Amino acid sequence: MFAESAALSRVKASPTIAISAQARAMKAAGVDVIALSAGEPDFDTPDNIKDAAIKAIRDGETKYTDPDGTPELKKAICAKFKRENGLDYKPSQIHVAPGGKPVIFNALMATLSPGDEVLIPAPYWVSYPDMVALAGGEPVIVPTTMEENFLLEPAALEKAITPKSRWLILNSPSNPTGAVYSAERLKAIADVLLRHPQVWVLTDDMYEHLLYDGFRFATIAQVEPKLYERTLTMNGVSKAYAMTGWRIGYAGGPEPLIKAMGKLISQTTSNPSSISQAAAVEAINGPQDFIPERAAAFEKRRDLVVSMLNQASGLVCPKPEGAFYVYPSCEGLLGKTTEDGVVINTDEDFAKALLKAEAVAVVHGAAFGLSPFFRISYATSTEVLEDACTRIQRFCASLR
Repeated sequence: MFAESAALSRVKASPTIAISAQARAMKAAGVDVIALSAGEPDFDTPDNIKDAAIKAIRDGETKYTDPDGTPELKKAICAKFKRENGLDYKPSQIHVAPGGKPVIFNALMATLSPGDEVLIPAPYWVSYPDMVALAGGEPVIVPTTMEENFLLEPAALEKAITPKSRWLILNSPSNPTGAVYSAERLKAIADVLLRHPQVWVLTDDMYEHLLYDGFRFATIAQVEPKLYERTLTMNGVSKAYAMTGWRIGYAGGPEPLIKAMGKLISQTTSNPSSISQAAAVEAINGPQDFIPERAAAFEKRRDLVVSMLNQASGLVCPKPEGAFYVYPSCEGLLGKTTEDGVVINTDEDFAKALLKAEAVAVVHGAAFGLSPFFRISYATSTEVLEDACTRIQRFCASLR
């Protein structure tokens, strides 16, 4: 008889993946579904990156590589960190894995012991708490507020820290809110962390290049060099280069931590695809001019979605500074009833009723640890977004 392991029993299936799968199934059944649930750019991988991958195949670069990345890719990543973030890393301080998620998982698995706590601001990317639990740690959720733009307050961080605190996970720009930490805000958080030397920082910078309104990106080891030896700076090629399926994530950090993560990956996934690594070298070293062009397109989509959602009855949608998500409040709709008699008591009720009534798939806020909100990805065409937001407006107006 099959039985889950004790470790797996601590983990929930990813809500975002589940909702996207449900939307695909409805679409396959002939329903005109608009899925705004997946965090994936609709732009294609640039041709120069594809060409580098094809060349790697033809040149026979199809063998195993070093488990945590090729020397060429590590060299490119070191140059990127220096050029864009002012961070000096050696190749021995770089970890490459098959996606950003394995980078985070490897760091947690390599460092957490039972009872260790990991501080996670909410709303959070859905995978953070489950990866902590799978690694044997205890996720400690620190709520934020819409009034503070969903940013972690230094006082709230100070209050949450205990002698068992091992990591703080920071994500900027944020999935799911699009909120971005300024250098000043990061310095205030760093000042708290400097008083608690047992707490390390895992900073998830995956959406670094998707910034709007002239906002300038900063990462915590850059802002406070005294935290350099306690920080793992994680990034990847998925979002900026539209390479989600290529599965390349990377991080820079203290050599002992990187060595421990390398030991783990050598006995689990081993190396990422050799072809994807060759493509990632070209992505990082090659032309970057398309990135601001695509960010400008995302910014226009953001403005459209924010405007249309704020015109919907009962919704309040803040304007985020980065990523390609909005995180509107549906508090004004709680207690209302759909045309077929369903009462909207939670954000999950809202998302389910919206999918049923108007075939628009969004992710409810409870999945990200903060209700009553929902997440929309605007990484799709203007036409699709206009249609989706019109449907959402119609659904909200229909509630009584």
